[in-house]
Formats: sequence, C-alpha cells, structure tokens
Amino acid sequence: MRCFSRLLRLPSTIRTQYARQFLQTTRSFSTSIAHFAQASKPVTDLERRIQAIPISRFRNFCIVAHVDHGKSTLSDRLLELTGTIQPGGNKQILDKLDVERERGITVKAQTCSMLYNYEGEDYLLHLVDTPGHVDFRAEVSRSYASCGGALLLVDASQGVQAQTVANFYLAFSQGLTLVPVVNKVDLPSADAPRALEQMKTTFELEPENAVLVSAKTGLNVEALLSNVIKQIPCPIGDHTKPLRLLLVDSWYDNYKGVILLVRIFDGQVKAGDQVVSFATGLKYFVGEVGIMYPDQTPQSSLRAGQVGYIHFNPGMKKSQEALSGDTYTTVGSENLVEPYPGFEEPKSMVFVSAFPVDQGDHGHLEDSINQIILNDRSVTLQKESSEALGAGWRLGFLGTLHCSVFEDRLRQEHGASIIITPPTVPFKVIWKDETETIIQNPASFPDANDSYRRVAELQEPYVSATITLPEEYLGKVIELCEINRGEQKELNFFTATQVILSYDLPLAQLVDDFFGKLKSATKGYASLDYEDAGFRRSSIVKMQLLVNKEPVDAVSRIVHTSQVDRLGRQWVKKFKEHVERQMFEVVIQAAAGKKIVARETIKPFRKDVLAKLHAADVSRKRKLLSKQKEGRKKLKAVGNITIEHEAFQKFLAK
Repeated sequence: MRCFSRLLRLPSTIRTQYARQFLQTTRSFSTSIAHFAQASKPVTDLERRIQAIPISRFRNFCIVAHVDHGKSTLSDRLLELTGTIQPGGNKQILDKLDVERERGITVKAQTCSMLYNYEGEDYLLHLVDTPGHVDFRAEVSRSYASCGGALLLVDASQGVQAQTVANFYLAFSQGLTLVPVVNKVDLPSADAPRALEQMKTTFELEPENAVLVSAKTGLNVEALLSNVIKQIPCPIGDHTKPLRLLLVDSWYDNYKGVILLVRIFDGQVKAGDQVVSFATGLKYFVGEVGIMYPDQTPQSSLRAGQVGYIHFNPGMKKSQEALSGDTYTTVGSENLVEPYPGFEEPKSMVFVSAFPVDQGDHGHLEDSINQIILNDRSVTLQKESSEALGAGWRLGFLGTLHCSVFEDRLRQEHGASIIITPPTVPFKVIWKDETETIIQNPASFPDANDSYRRVAELQEPYVSATITLPEEYLGKVIELCEINRGEQKELNFFTATQVILSYDLPLAQLVDDFFGKLKSATKGYASLDYEDAGFRRSSIVKMQLLVNKEPVDAVSRIVHTSQVDRLGRQWVKKFKEHVERQMFEVVIQAAAGKKIVARETIKPFRKDVLAKLHAADVSRKRKLLSKQKEGRKKLKAVGNITIEHEAFQKFLAK
C-alpha cells in the first residue's frame, strides 16, 4: 500500500512508463504460458497401475517364426489372457491391413502393451508381432531393437524351417534371450518331440525350457506368460538421466502427421517437451505420448524401459524425416547423450514398371502410390515413360511378395487399375574407365555397340539361399537349383529326415517364380530363406521384342545368354496370340543384342483376286498375284502397325 501511494506522488510521465513496462511483462508471461500449457486430463486406472510398476517388472519381447506357424493367433491369445482385448472378438487383431487378413500373413510388425498380474504383482509386458516372410526381414530386425527377448515359435507338425533358422541367428547376434515355443500341439499330425529335438540340435535350445502350446485352443498359453517373466530379462534404463529414445518404426496419419513408435532407453518424455533428432538436427514439440493398448492410448508420460508412440504438435509432415534407428533427446542434452548406432536401411532387390490401364487415371494412381509409400518407405519410386504404355513409374521392392502385396493394396484400398511388368533385378556395369553404374531399368542397359567399345565387365546380383526340405525331395530340389544356375555351398542333415541345403543363386532366377517351382517340386514341404551375396561377373545381354524391325520399349529384359533361345521363342509365340492381323504382313522377332533368336509371322488379310477368273491363262493369274504382292510391299512401307493397349496387358499378365 505504501509503494502504491509513493507511485501516485510521481509525475504523470514517469507513472506512464512504469505502467507500460508492467503491462509488457505480464503480456509476454501470459503468451508463453498459453504456448506451453497442456490441458490437464484425469489419470486413468490403467495409467495409475503403469506408474506404480518399476522398470524391474517390465518385459519387452517379440514373437518370431516361419510363415504360418501361428504368431498372430498366439498374439491374440496373449492379449485375451491379459485382459487387453475381449475373448472371442476379431481374429488376428494386430493384423491391421485387409491384405494381411485376406492372405493370412503379417506384412508390418505390430506392437501392443499388456498388464499381467503374476504372483500378486503387476508386470508391464510389451509384445511385438513380426512378419514371417523373408521379404520383411527388416521389420524383424527393427523389432529386435525394442526387445530384450524373443519367443522362437515352431510348428509342431512342420518343425524347424528356413525362416526359423534365419530369425534365430539374427536374434542370437543381437544378444536376445530366446524362449523356445512349440505351437499347434493339438493337431493330429503334430510331432512335438521331433520339433524339440530339432531345436536342440540346430540351436542348442534345451527342451526343458520350451513351452508346448496350442494358440488356437489356448492350451498352456498361460504357462507361456510366466516363462516370459522368468526367462526374459527386464530392460536396462534410468528415468532420472537425460532423455534418450530410439525411433523403431513410424506410420502416417492424415490428421496427426507422422506418428513414431519409440523405445525409451533413459529419461522420460511427456507432452510439451521439445526434442531434437540426432540424424536430421530438426526440433519438435511433443504433442502426445502413449502406448498401444491395443489401439493408441494416451499417457501423461513415457519413461525408461517403455515402448510407446509419440506425435508432434505441429505434426511431422514428411515421413522422410522419420529415419528408423534415429536417436532423439531433449533440446540442450545433445552433448550428454550417446546416439544409438541405428539400423541398416533395406535395399530394393526387385524392380517393376507400373502403368495405368487408362492414362486418364494417371493422377489418381500417382496419389494412391504416394499414399501407400507414406507407410512403406522401403518402396523406391521414380517416374518413367513408355511409347507403348504411356507415363508410369519404376518401383523397387524388397522381394516378389512385397511387390505382390503392394499391387493388392493398390487394387483393394484405392480401386486402381494397373499394368505391372515382370520383375527385374539391378545389374552392375563396370566401364573401361573403371567407373561403375547400377542399372535398374533395362532401357538404360548399354546397347551392343557400347558393350564392345566402353564396357569392361557386366555383373549380376546373387543371393545365398537356405532351403530346408524333407530328405525324399533332395534330388528334385538339387536339380531345380542346378537348372537355375545355382552353386551348391553346403548340405547338412539336421535330423534323419530333414535337410538344410545352401546354394548361391542369381537373384534374377529367384524372382522368376523360383519359390513356386520349389513348392511344386516338394509338394509344399520345402521352405526358403535368402540374403544378399553381392554382385558377380556374368554373361548377360539385353533382349527385346521387335515388331516389323521396330523395338517395343515396354517389352525388354536383361537375361543370361543361356536363356536367350528359350525365352525368345516364348515371347514371340505369346505376343503373336495378342496382336491382331493387319492389311500387311507383321513380323515379330526376339533380338538379343544384334542377334535375332526367334521369329513369328502374322499373315495379312488377303483378297481373292483370282475369284473373277475362271478359265484364264496361268500367266494372267501370275500377273494379278504379282500386282497384289507389289501393293502389299507399298502398304507395308508406309503403314504403321497399331498394337492395342490390351495386347500389352495380356502379354505382361502372368
């Protein structure tokens, strides 16, 4: 009160200055408060239970197995047992895509947190359901970074298969604790002792640590949860240290922007924090944090040891900014935190060209492709054009199944009508000036003249393939691999009846439906896994289709010289079926380099010029036929053959 009376005694000009300063400070204070203020939400029972659990009672684990060994079904049973979802609801709740449910496969790793009360204490379990197919191995590798252990699942009727072996070595190299699980023990064909014996001899996993379950009926699944708690170690971290979180995965939301799936190693993160990326240096304000339970469930904070999601406000708009394996920390703690080493980005192994059936749909198809790529950054994309098929795109995929799933998603989710060319693989050209070029499109392959003048060496990619199969089919599989230019590396009997076969195969042969041929040769009992084995010198040539000596740019392919004759005959015979007859002769040829390897001829429509002659002299007949022949030559010289769009569509169809 005394200060206020003294202020009134001052001259009016000084009083005005004091008042102005006072208003400025209060105004800036209120603005900063409004910027960082967060709406206070009531703490839910779920969050209260999670906050009471120490890091020693966290368990992060994933389920890994070969295709169709029951990972998603087992995930459903675990979610039901822990009360995360209601029993008897949707099947395979973690498979979010239509194509996953339709094909019965997992394409993208999905996560979920669970609360489980064991011996009177709450445990926070974090589960990752991973894909089983080799094309999506990068998803499995990323999942391991957020986990301390893995359930190695084996089908009791099929035993150890190729992807089981690959997943084991991947998990073993990252130091994860493995819990062996034998699934489908309720089937009449189940042979659990054989599966346990295979796991002991192949992986040195003790049978007494294994859990025998039936994910379909729920038999013994509860014992699996107690084994997870006993065998898998808790995550290591300190919530009092500066924030250190790892970006494991990301996906795009139309309203929130890019949402990040993160593993917190140290510290804690909450809405309103400002974080910075080590990889890009960009800074963001955290808008929301939460866990997947099984859908996005907001929380007030995430702390060390937890796996959850975060999104920013304002949102991250470009999915390219979310680099898997990137480390984030709070602004100001950059020098206190050691970034995580990161992940190796998967490389595209298979390339196809895609064109709209109707060029009027080009804009819609481009939007559809870009929308899917937002959630699948392993797809590479660049524009290309073809004289025959118009404007399109060159797409790169991790494998043939990845390509097939992408095509299905375009058709189902976006109603797109699309022409896909047969898959090709990248090739390497080493020039005489010792530079190297990777060729992803056959149109860029050096022509025959360049090959002699400038090219020193041509190389094609190889893969190391591991095939597991019953011993009775060994002869057929070896024959199939030899036909496909394979080089045998190893042959092991890991049981009396099961064989592991290792071959180095050209990737071009592998993408040419090798897996389908392998399944046919072994009645579906063989399984295949492969990994990149680099480039090797090879005798390869560009083969293309000529119609009346003009190349058809939509139909060209790089092939090994040993396959040129067979493929050439197939091409010209198949293309002839889809090209309509013209008023002049049409010659269809397959050319490898400068050499023509196969030819088919479509005869022209022909008018019967002899119909009006009855008893005429033979020289008169010859004269009329010769005149008709000259007219055909003239027509052929000036006439352009028109090949219908549908002809290419039918020719490129499998």
